[in-house]
Amino acid sequence: MDISWVTERIALGGGIWNSKNMEELAQLGVTHVVDMQIEFDDRPLAEPFGVQVLWNPTDDDFLPKPPELLKRGVDFVVAALADPGAKVYIHCAAGVHRAPMMTLAVLCSLGWDIDLAMELIESRRLVVDFADVYVESVRKFLE
Repeated sequence: MDISWVTERIALGGGIWNSKNMEELAQLGVTHVVDMQIEFDDRPLAEPFGVQVLWNPTDDDFLPKPPELLKRGVDFVVAALADPGAKVYIHCAAGVHRAPMMTLAVLCSLGWDIDLAMELIESRRLVVDFADVYVESVRKFLE
C-alpha cells in the first residue's frame, strides 16, 4: 500500500484498487477512508472489512474546488476522529494533488495553521505537489 502517516490517526496516499490493499489498511487500524478519486469507488472493497468510506469524487483538473466538496470530507473525518480508536486514510489515485488538498483542509479544520500543515504534509509525503489553485480552494473553504 502506498500510505504515508501524517499524524498518528490520519494517513494520506494513493489508490487502494483491490481487496488485498483494503485488507492491509484494515490491519493497520484504518476505520475510515476518504476516497477523492473520480476514477474508482472504494465502497464495495471496504464492505467486507467494516471500513467506512466517503466517496468524494473529484477531478484532478487544476480548477477551483467548491467549499462543499471539502466540507463533506472534513465533516466525515471530524466525525470519525470523535472515536478515539478511529484512523482515517485520505487518498486519490497517486496521493499527489487531491488527497493532500483534503488532508490540508482537515488539518486546518482541526486547528492547524495552513502553512505549518502544508509543511507537515510535505515532510511526511515527499511526492505531494500543492497546486496553488487547490491551496486557494482550501483557503476559501476555511473563510
